[in-house]
Amino acid sequence: MTQAMLMPEEAPHSCDGFDTLMSARTDDAMEVEPLTRQTSEYVNKSERFYVEKKSFKEQYAQLYFTRLTLLSPRVLETVQESFPGTKVARILELEDGQECIIVGTLYKDMKLKPTILDEYTKERSAEPLVKGSKFISDDDSLVLEDQGARVRLSGEKLDSNKLVTGVVLAVKGTAERDGVFTVSSVFYPAPGPQAALSLPREPKADRSGRYVALVSGLHLGGGANPLPAQLLVDHLCGLLGSNQDQELSAQVVRVVLAGDSFAPGTSSAVSSGKLSKKQQADVKAPLAQLDLALAQLAAAMPVDVMAGPSDYSNVSLPQQPMHKCLFPGAARYSTFQGVTNPYEFDLQGVNFLGTSGQNIDDIYKYCDMEDRLDVMEASLAWQHLTPTAPDTLATYPFSDRDPFIVTRAPHVYFVGNQPAFQTRVVTSAASGQTTRLVALPVFSHSGMAVLVNIDTLACHPLVFSIDGL
Repeated sequence: MTQAMLMPEEAPHSCDGFDTLMSARTDDAMEVEPLTRQTSEYVNKSERFYVEKKSFKEQYAQLYFTRLTLLSPRVLETVQESFPGTKVARILELEDGQECIIVGTLYKDMKLKPTILDEYTKERSAEPLVKGSKFISDDDSLVLEDQGARVRLSGEKLDSNKLVTGVVLAVKGTAERDGVFTVSSVFYPAPGPQAALSLPREPKADRSGRYVALVSGLHLGGGANPLPAQLLVDHLCGLLGSNQDQELSAQVVRVVLAGDSFAPGTSSAVSSGKLSKKQQADVKAPLAQLDLALAQLAAAMPVDVMAGPSDYSNVSLPQQPMHKCLFPGAARYSTFQGVTNPYEFDLQGVNFLGTSGQNIDDIYKYCDMEDRLDVMEASLAWQHLTPTAPDTLATYPFSDRDPFIVTRAPHVYFVGNQPAFQTRVVTSAASGQTTRLVALPVFSHSGMAVLVNIDTLACHPLVFSIDGL
């Protein structure tokens, strides 16, 4: 694989760093001084994503009410900065022709949105053989709902194709006689506070600094060649490559597996009833393979494993950590831990917030945004990781909180299992806060991991190839 093949000029996902191409090779034996792996201060900030007592008696309406209650003050903060003194009214208090501001939760009425009732109201022969990846149409409309009523929205300032159900926002405009509210301005919640970074942030041309390695979509057990994954493990452990490569490996202070470590369908076989000996072997093989890889990594550095849609965890978000009994070898190390999805942590004062990709994949289906980074940026603007939950994305029916609200502006926002590697730095126009967006590709397809420099927030792809072997 050549350098041009790694980063073509026309590719939209350029990175402000370097690419490292790793391949299996044997260096001449030589005596070198042992390298000491760098370390960093770590704090897990994912307490709100843990579900201690599970009860499914509550209605999902309470989750929407809680979301609106918690985000309304932050929306009004944005409103007051732009239009201080403007009347804020409830939808039931709207008067024809009067200009005012209303706050509520958005509902997007979509004709093409699939529902469970389609299985009973439509004949199977009438179903399309190939379903589209998006469900938007020109007939989509927007409705805003507060605690007492709802009103239909219209206006050129409101682009329905850029919005999804569940977003909390405020709109400024005028109520018309036909019951439609014509929008002239749109306001989103004010961003949460962002921790100040005391470390130097000047970009460097060399590879100095400390790194966190982000990987998603290993897809073990799917029949793919396991050699690239083993090359990844060997490189991060400092067992592969030249002296320069090993020096880079020693600068990796943490590894995060962002979901889908197992191939799709691997975990579902367990719930299919009694398994034959062959099926048991097919299930056990990827577990043992991942356990061995995690044990090797945990022997060298801290490792965090997030659950994904194809992993051994609950389906509804937030996904709880995979049990340690699945990884008896890695569980012996204190440096190994299963974590939630979503996952938030601080590393040397740098705040990381990430998911395994379900939230971005779901938002993508119900808007016209094609660039995954645009979808990620929109979710930050909405100050919510999963606005489409519980409408089209499975989630736990929280009654007293909404853990998916972005309470702090992250320094790094990463999403796993995306079609391609992309990165972008976004700056809030209102607060000046800066966030590095990172879309992680599926490793089994791309052979790519991503290194994020916690000293500069620079982002570097790391590609493993077995071409020519």
